[in-house]
Amino acid sequence: MILVTGGAGFIGANFVLDWLACSSEPVVNLDKLTYAGNLHNLRSLEGDARHVFVQGDIGDTALVARLLAEHQPRAVINFAAESHVDRSIHGPEDFIQTNVVGTFRLLEAVRKHWSGLDASDKGVFRFLHVSTDEVYGSLAATDPAFTEQHPFEPNSPYSASKAASDHLVRAWHHTYGLPVLTTNCSNNYGPYHFPEKLIPLMIVNALAGKPLPVYGDGMQVRDWLYVKDHCSAIRRVLEAGRLGETYNVGGWNEKPNIEIVNTVCALLDELRPRADGQRYASQITYVTDRPGHDRRYAIDARKLEAELGWKPAETFDTGIRKTVEWYLAHADWVANVQTGAYREWVQTQYASAAQGTAA
Repeated sequence: MILVTGGAGFIGANFVLDWLACSSEPVVNLDKLTYAGNLHNLRSLEGDARHVFVQGDIGDTALVARLLAEHQPRAVINFAAESHVDRSIHGPEDFIQTNVVGTFRLLEAVRKHWSGLDASDKGVFRFLHVSTDEVYGSLAATDPAFTEQHPFEPNSPYSASKAASDHLVRAWHHTYGLPVLTTNCSNNYGPYHFPEKLIPLMIVNALAGKPLPVYGDGMQVRDWLYVKDHCSAIRRVLEAGRLGETYNVGGWNEKPNIEIVNTVCALLDELRPRADGQRYASQITYVTDRPGHDRRYAIDARKLEAELGWKPAETFDTGIRKTVEWYLAHADWVANVQTGAYREWVQTQYASAAQGTAA
């Protein structure tokens, strides 16, 4: 049995689905079901006795302690986090509460449970903390990619809260001996991605005939990782990672945002052409850049490859095609997540920032 926190969100749900597709080992799935947590992501597991879903908060120490005592998991994989940079700028307190206070309380509950295990169970227990490359800050165009030794230089409330959580995990290992592992991943994309993030937002807006908002000049560079590759990396780190170590997980796909948007538009032109014969790229609109927008992230994942033999299975070309095809085939999922709160958020964030004309 493993305990997954945040397992109804984008990456967490993909991990749970992949885990149960690859293994018979059951999963207890703890998720608070905030706006980005969605049980529709897990609909295919309805009636599957291997999946036990519990709605709750990682900051609820009593609940976490009860789940640990009742299910006796051999590992805890922590995906639970507030993760949207724009939302952190407008409302940072939720990020501090979940990513810092919540992680602290989860660590404490896990530490107390682990301390009470017998020697053999202690030896195999693991706490795997899933984090982000944004803790490392921003790179210049010619800087080498982030390695695990790169200093933390977070620039947004989101990345600062995740950096704090990474430090807590490290400290609980060095102070208390808790058997921890940390992964820092690059930008994920793929199925079940909430449509406030770049790729799903472009797909959803394009199909709806809405503007495709691109921040600034669109030349912010990110490394893109297909979510199922990320899931396979986490499984490998959980299986064989060295205790107390951090492993960067990247897709070796550095691309500027505007290239990503144009790629999505070209795939939609091919797979779902506009009725008027125009190209989806005509909907691109440049908007005012967000405050403190990091210019470039790049992940050096050689440590993970050298130590554990992991490499991504998807190229960006194969992964982005699978992603666009998934959204085209799952219009019902998109409609279900586009609640009034989601629509209000997109309107607030992007409509008031519009400054340019279509590209």
